[in-house]
Amino acid sequence: MLFVVGLGLADETDITVKGLNVVKAACRVYLEAYTSILLVDKDKLESYYGRPLILADREMVESSSDEILAGAATDDVAFLVVGDPFGATTHTDLLLRARELKIPAKTIHNASIMSAVGATGLQLYNFGQTVSMVFFTDTWKPSSFYDRIKENRQIGLHTLMLLDIKVKEPSMENLARGRKIYEPPRYMTAGQCAAQMLEIEEDRGEGAYGPDSLAVGVARLASDHQRMAAGTLKQMSESDLGPPLHSLVLLGRRAHDLERDYIREYAVDEKTFDKCWEEQYGKQR
Repeated sequence: MLFVVGLGLADETDITVKGLNVVKAACRVYLEAYTSILLVDKDKLESYYGRPLILADREMVESSSDEILAGAATDDVAFLVVGDPFGATTHTDLLLRARELKIPAKTIHNASIMSAVGATGLQLYNFGQTVSMVFFTDTWKPSSFYDRIKENRQIGLHTLMLLDIKVKEPSMENLARGRKIYEPPRYMTAGQCAAQMLEIEEDRGEGAYGPDSLAVGVARLASDHQRMAAGTLKQMSESDLGPPLHSLVLLGRRAHDLERDYIREYAVDEKTFDKCWEEQYGKQR
């Protein structure tokens, strides 16, 4: 059987008891290592789980899934995923491939950013579509996220933004030359995300948000070193929340006063926060 096991968000102890039992009993254990990362390294996971882990990078998961599934019809294979198994479409693809091969599969759920973002104090039922933000290049600045944010903002809902990570990925030059030379890992910050958002708003000019729109930056969510900051997009673009991983939430206009009271604790500047809230939020426009 194929077991897709969620690991939670922070460290080796976030795995569930059910998930840990699967890991200890499986004949092979893969660690998916490109859609997200835990805040501890592979060695620490192996020590806690008592098992060696096979790193599954993008190339293996997307192009060589049969290698992962080999023997899973008769033996147990565990595929470990940061967060929850259904947090990325790649994992759904793997389960569909197992179904095609008549391999039984089971998922073991865990906390994900989609639920843990409630730690900001923003109410989960006030969130709209989740969007992703990728690293811009000089020649590639995709703005499809902008339309989703605009739709959310039109009905007053918050937008959770998942930020790009680059792990074991070649540069465009090496990719064009067919060379397997990989760039150092990069993790987008909340500040970089806010700056890119403002760049696209200046380019598109449709008023989906602006420099004075309020946002909450989140770093290392669910860890002992979790950090949050609330402020305008301009303030967030200049913020430094420390090491990865980061996320950013853009507030919707019908945010509740209880949400304001909670996130005000994280305000970069309370006077600016209060002024922006009074002018733009707590109402449907």
